[in-house]
Amino acid sequence: MTKAGKRDRARIWARRFGAVVVSILATRGAAAQDLPEDLTQLPLEQLMAIDLVYGASRHEQKVTEAPSFVSVITSSDIERYGYRTLADVLRSVHGFYTTYDRSYTYLGVRGFSRPSDYNTRFLLLLDGHRINDNFYGTAYVGTEEIIDVDLIDRVEIIRGPSSSLYGTSAFFAVINVVTKMPSGIPRLQVSATDASYATPGARATWAQQFEGGPSILASGSAYNSAGQSLFYKEYDDPLNNNGVFQKGDGDRYYRLFGTASFRNFTLQAAFNSRDKGIPTGAFGTPYNDPNTRTLDERSYLDLKYERALSGGASVLARLSYDRYYYRGTYPYYSPYPTILTYKEHSWGDWWGAEAKYTLKPAAWQTLTTGLEVRDNVKQRFRWKNVDPGPLDFDDSRRSAEGGLYVQDEIAPSKKVTFNLGVRRDQYETFGGSTSPRAALIWSPTDHTTVKGLFGDAFRAPTVYELYYGSHANTDLNPESIRTTEVVVEQYARSNIRLAGSAYIYNIRDLISVDTVSGLFENLDRVEARGIEMEVEKHFRRGWRLRYSSTLQQTRDQKTRDLLTNSPRHLAKLNADFPLRGEALTAGVEAQYTSTRLTLAGNNAPGFTVVNLTLLSRHLARGLDLSASVYNLFDTTYADPGSEHHVQDTIEQDGRNYRVKLTWGF
Repeated sequence: MTKAGKRDRARIWARRFGAVVVSILATRGAAAQDLPEDLTQLPLEQLMAIDLVYGASRHEQKVTEAPSFVSVITSSDIERYGYRTLADVLRSVHGFYTTYDRSYTYLGVRGFSRPSDYNTRFLLLLDGHRINDNFYGTAYVGTEEIIDVDLIDRVEIIRGPSSSLYGTSAFFAVINVVTKMPSGIPRLQVSATDASYATPGARATWAQQFEGGPSILASGSAYNSAGQSLFYKEYDDPLNNNGVFQKGDGDRYYRLFGTASFRNFTLQAAFNSRDKGIPTGAFGTPYNDPNTRTLDERSYLDLKYERALSGGASVLARLSYDRYYYRGTYPYYSPYPTILTYKEHSWGDWWGAEAKYTLKPAAWQTLTTGLEVRDNVKQRFRWKNVDPGPLDFDDSRRSAEGGLYVQDEIAPSKKVTFNLGVRRDQYETFGGSTSPRAALIWSPTDHTTVKGLFGDAFRAPTVYELYYGSHANTDLNPESIRTTEVVVEQYARSNIRLAGSAYIYNIRDLISVDTVSGLFENLDRVEARGIEMEVEKHFRRGWRLRYSSTLQQTRDQKTRDLLTNSPRHLAKLNADFPLRGEALTAGVEAQYTSTRLTLAGNNAPGFTVVNLTLLSRHLARGLDLSASVYNLFDTTYADPGSEHHVQDTIEQDGRNYRVKLTWGF
């Protein structure tokens, strides 16, 4: 066997060993239920009451009562594991994975993730406010996200179709980010970070809770990364700098966030601007040209009125204004060695209004109904093939959409709850869509819950798909998904939580680019099935273990081929434990992803990545220190590329670090 062959075989066995280690450690965590009862951290009933979720039913309820399979990641988790972005948070929970093309981060769940699909099949909410833009429909989760993770109180991950409550994009999951209250933050808090690849960052937050009720929070943060010099063998020739891309991976952003509350009113504003280099030669641009860049800006202003009424009823009204802007700068040879610059711009501006009423006609019934409308006052796309030069394309649209929903939760006994919901959406662009959902929640014991879930969801074709240049197709129909799922959640002795689900879903009218016509078409049908399980153990002395495993199979219904970028197996282990009480803790996570099919028909090898974070609280008065090493063992791994790349796979970061100081006073 050649040396290269031996190295390949060693890598294969290393990956297998990593997966086995994850499973063995998880088994040891699960076996902890045999330990004596006096090692528990909290009484079982108190542990069950900790996890609350709002986004599953648009009102607060226990996770076990929600009509979906829910995960909740808290601010404590974010600190203990050194999460930097929402992508880090979501990558840690079962069933989710990410793909990074060194420009944007794309989400995958339950075996579905098309490279460069803009995250349109996930609905992202910030304190209930819809973040997906009105042009591409994108949910941003990487450094392009709108919120600093240090301001997050919890992230609610609600799996399965939720269009019955939220309309379009609530297709695979709803991700509701809940921000911290001013009372939960020191009056002034500043943080500074330093990280690999010459990456400084800073944040300043001021919070004030006034006597009589008013409260204010204002925060600003900035980040600037020089990035890496990257090598791609596909460009390994003298004309392309021998495959080395220098000074093209830069990434910088700045964010502003503020919220003010008085009595029943809350005013919230957010702004983010992210400028990123594209260091891959994507879209046929000249390799090693640092002028290939994208700029994304997202902002909104939201005024909310929320009031609790007598008899368990409540009312919510919301008025908001949103804005999105995108600029892409793409150099091209015309002809070599002359370089001309192509520039494209997208704008989205829209007003939104919402009204929701929740009431309890009886002690055993909760009824929620609401209305949402959006007026898309600007949906504009413009490009220039040569800059400076004449304008080549300028298309501006205006549209409106709205939805009416109702959900009824009926509990004829303490052990059984029926959850029934339906929503009707109407669009100027394609017409209407109706989305039902039904759930039977059965609790045979106080510590066991079984859920039978069924639901339909849709994704409306975006302005980008309907009207974008040569790909435009105004006859597109919405995509639809139908999901059937069974969930079991069990709180066992010794403070162990066990949860698992089995699901089947079918997607119809999936929008893809037709290779013959070049148009977006409702071409594909997809079917999938999978099993997910998770076990979590809390120890009295502060230790905590969480393990999850997912087995899934996602296929094209017509050809029976496995989908690209769809791992058959995901496994994750999280462990955090005190080294010196709460003064010094360690958080370790291991994430295994199996092989994924690429567009070229090859397999991106499976891999295991391990991250380590040390957190020192009260290093001095009000001072905390966090030190993280990501990809601790310097694993070499890559994500599948898209049709926009020459590379079949895009190599990911090796071992890197971040150090963060946070001072509150």
